[in-house]
Amino acid sequence: MFRWTRFSSGSPFAALDAPAARVYSSPAMHDPRVDQLARQLVQYSTQVKKGDLVWLDCYDVPNCVPLALIRAVVAAKARPVVRLHDTRVTREMMIHADDSQYEIIGGSDLDLMKKMDCYIAVRGSHNITENSDVPADKMKMVMARLRPLQNERVNNTRWCVLRWPTAAMAQQAGMSTEAFEDFYFKVCLLDYAALIPAMNSLKKLMDKTREVHITGPGTDLKFSLKGLKAIACGGRHNIPDGECFSAPVRDSVEGVICYNAPTIYQGIAFDSVRLEFSKGKIVNAAANNTEAINKIFDSDEGARYIGEFAIGFNREIREPMRDILFDEKIAGSFHFTPGQAYEGVADNGNRSQVHWDLVCIQRPEYGGGEIRFDGKVIRKDGKFTLPELKPLN
Repeated sequence: MFRWTRFSSGSPFAALDAPAARVYSSPAMHDPRVDQLARQLVQYSTQVKKGDLVWLDCYDVPNCVPLALIRAVVAAKARPVVRLHDTRVTREMMIHADDSQYEIIGGSDLDLMKKMDCYIAVRGSHNITENSDVPADKMKMVMARLRPLQNERVNNTRWCVLRWPTAAMAQQAGMSTEAFEDFYFKVCLLDYAALIPAMNSLKKLMDKTREVHITGPGTDLKFSLKGLKAIACGGRHNIPDGECFSAPVRDSVEGVICYNAPTIYQGIAFDSVRLEFSKGKIVNAAANNTEAINKIFDSDEGARYIGEFAIGFNREIREPMRDILFDEKIAGSFHFTPGQAYEGVADNGNRSQVHWDLVCIQRPEYGGGEIRFDGKVIRKDGKFTLPELKPLN
């Protein structure tokens, strides 16, 4: 589902005009794809209108990004509000944070967010584990204080979030910087509107489904979707995009799941995550770092329940790279998310400071698997089997 926790780990208070490495080989050259992406974010994703106030949140990105966004917003006869951030400064703020300080920061930014019509965030951090040594109690406090800001943004603005390509991301993906740059723009500038009819067919199918049964290597999982509506995501809230999400009935989840995509959460790398459920609750959690994963799931009561179930189908994204905005959209994947449900949309009532999109890929090279809705196979080995859904393959 659309991501908002990806931008929760840092305070939007420490705004700096800090230099950020760019993927392009020559800083003197301007890539027209930057302008094309900015126009897509403004015109299609957030549908900026005349007179709108648009918050542009830019983390560790080159100046060409906010410049292109400002120009696109102004071209729409709207008004940009810009915040520039440096991830290392944000980390330092969190390490030394106290509750009264972040009460002021969160409250100030919440007041500003309430005035906004649209929100676009672009994040280009060069080190995805930058916050790994922020004390857990500090991280928990900061996230709690910024949660009202996030809820206001999700529920009351037209918003979109995305990453910005860096050499570090290219390394995560196992690609050269030039190849990753081409990949990035290819997936971000996908014609999402063309996928909407098939997405809506999947949404309607999920809306009327009572029981889901997912099987695969190490996975045999059942849960109910009864009474919960699905949301089709076609480039409105996340770039890249390509998923349809809902949430399980909170206490209905039974069985076991083994995730095969590597992940990072709160700056910590996790592999081979395995979860067992009883009456909706994670009763056993294991990974390469079992102690750390259980500490996360012990953050609060809701962290051991599932807040989201989503099916990913961006045909241009094939392999995981420990970046959830890409990995959750992988062709032939699904994600099953411990923690917070999305308030007001596909909401099963689960509340938590955690929202962790853990991904399982079901294409044959990853071991295959099936998704059944009310006993009928709707996707096998990562391919949709129903005619109306095949355009998503």
